[in-house]
Amino acid sequence: MSTLVDYFVGHQLHKSAGQPGRKKWLWLSICFNLGLLGFFKYYNFFVASMQNALTSIGFEVENTWTLNIILPVGISFYTFQTLSYAIDIYKGKLKPTNNFIAFAAFVSFFPQLVAGPIERASNLLPQFLSKRNFSYQNFSYGIKLMIWGFFLKLVVADRAAIYVNAVYGNIENHEGLSFVAATILFAFQIYGDFAGYSLIAIGTAKLFSFDLMANFNRPYFAASISEFWSRWHISLSTWFRDYLYIPLGGNRVKKPRWLFNLFITFLISGLWHGANWTFVVWGALNGIYLICEALFLKKKRKGILNVFVTFVLINFSWIFFRAESIGDAFYMIKTIVTNPGRLYVGSGDDIAASLYAALAIGILVLIEVKKEYFDTLFTISNNRFELVRMLGYAMILFLILYFGVFGKGQFIYFQF
Repeated sequence: MSTLVDYFVGHQLHKSAGQPGRKKWLWLSICFNLGLLGFFKYYNFFVASMQNALTSIGFEVENTWTLNIILPVGISFYTFQTLSYAIDIYKGKLKPTNNFIAFAAFVSFFPQLVAGPIERASNLLPQFLSKRNFSYQNFSYGIKLMIWGFFLKLVVADRAAIYVNAVYGNIENHEGLSFVAATILFAFQIYGDFAGYSLIAIGTAKLFSFDLMANFNRPYFAASISEFWSRWHISLSTWFRDYLYIPLGGNRVKKPRWLFNLFITFLISGLWHGANWTFVVWGALNGIYLICEALFLKKKRKGILNVFVTFVLINFSWIFFRAESIGDAFYMIKTIVTNPGRLYVGSGDDIAASLYAALAIGILVLIEVKKEYFDTLFTISNNRFELVRMLGYAMILFLILYFGVFGKGQFIYFQF
């Protein structure tokens, strides 16, 4: 339905001469798409929140208003993708396509449908209208991206998830140091999981000579929160920047309104991630971080200390992102401060899983440090010796097959 509506709206926007008529068609697209997203993803969340609020003030409310509905696959991603098409036509940045099949393929392109990157019509749509030819160079590059993506997912993310799930899923039996360790591991889990999916999607598209935008750029080397968000989930960050933050006025308004624009953008970004108050608090916390930067940091921050501080702040926010509830998150924070206690290591298979996770993260960090600070030194993927390239990727495949976790979960962002 979103595809049909926005294809039709796009043509009506292009045909309409008057501004009132064009706004009417734009609001049709916005209300229809966000209405579908709100119904499927947030209806039960808001109903449950309202019921809890009424119960807290003494009203008896029966749990009969919620619906047993299935969340459409990838709805958060393709909703934003098709919305950007209508908004860009409204702004005069894009002309509507007359090829409905190409537009439908743009909305539902299988490599990135479920979890992005969130593409713009100006980049992806024209690629469906051009002739596709097999390219060995593209195919080879796509396979390399996919191999590294599977390493991030199966070895880094899913190995770390074993410890993370053991702690976050049973917080009453763990102490502060365990929460710190689990949160740090979760930072690498969610990075490996989502960056891994993005690389697999980009690599799969490359097999067919399609170019998708990069979605991650070594975010944990950021020296500030604003820099982190220019490196993390880039397709979503730039979407909110272009279609929410800038239309609200961005930083071209008075300081109080600018700070409000920052906060509301990240608050809505948090809600986009999931129908749970934990995500709302996570988004609000990142908004507060950025407000503090705007108020107190006048110069760009650089250096290892700033990278460390940024990493700590981001990890603190991950507690709310990963916790099952607001209560769990505050319980963990309180325990970290008041009861560091002992570090949970488990026994037998648990210890082995933790060691494998540490090994995988160590390999990831070494490779990312090299890319971030020493990119001109020895490389594997672009080495002029074919034997070196083959041995390098053979080693990564060995690590995937030997240390990877298979058949025990899906990508984290599939739930969004």
